Amino acid sequence: MTPSDGMNLRPSTDREGLRRMPARAIRDTFVISDLFRPGEVSMTYVEVDRAVVGSAMPLSASLALPTDRRLAASYFCERREVGVVNIGAAGWISLDGVRHDLDRHDSLYIGRGVRDVVFGGGAPEDPAKFYFVSYPAHATHPNRLVRKDEARVIQAGDQKTANRRVIRQSIRPGIVETCQLVMGFTELEPGSVWNTMPPQTHGRRSEIYMYFDAAPARVMHIMGEPSEPRTVFMDDGEAVFSPSWSMHSGVGTADYRFVWSMGGENLDFDDMDTFSLADLR
Repeated sequence: MTPSDGMNLRPSTDREGLRRMPARAIRDTFVISDLFRPGEVSMTYVEVDRAVVGSAMPLSASLALPTDRRLAASYFCERREVGVVNIGAAGWISLDGVRHDLDRHDSLYIGRGVRDVVFGGGAPEDPAKFYFVSYPAHATHPNRLVRKDEARVIQAGDQKTANRRVIRQSIRPGIVETCQLVMGFTELEPGSVWNTMPPQTHGRRSEIYMYFDAAPARVMHIMGEPSEPRTVFMDDGEAVFSPSWSMHSGVGTADYRFVWSMGGENLDFDDMDTFSLADLR
């Protein structure tokens, strides 16, 4: 596959840089808003942990996952692993000619070394919408399709604090063997609007949220340090990444879903620092 130059580059910043940023600059730095373009593959290279955040929205024709000159690879997965969640209609992904059918909310892990990744299925009036996140991989692990009902389910939160939610861990230890990627999605129950509250950080991993099934609601995403939080409003189908030093939380104007993904030094879900509400300023 010939390398392309279609991937956007997203540099990050440090704590001091975020403190000085106006609202527009926060969006331009941390929010990925050009996902889910009909009939296209979209990719953004995030300098934090060298993640690639992307989407594929095939219509009448299938779409191949291209590589990019920034990856210095002859094909995308030459040194990378990929996690995919389908948030649209039923579709399929072919991995070196082997087809995997994904219903809505199913996940697919793609291991290092897969040469040809092709997205297909759906229809123009009801398309499949594949969201993917990729990190560098040091080893090769088997591809694995994970159905929604095969994910590990965690009930969290409380209706009294408006954060009752269902966490579905699909790409995680015990289900899929990976190098550094963990991935899944969270569903807010009707009447609940807060996610990940109290907020937390992962000192050895970055985290990426992609909000969906939110429209016409919007989500106010909170990031930065507890002593000086910063906010950005998120629309349906937008992603936001948090460096390891940044907390990540959000509140919506109605219930919503979001795909979360992490990559970094380990795969331990409990490796986090949680702050109390009193820490927020």
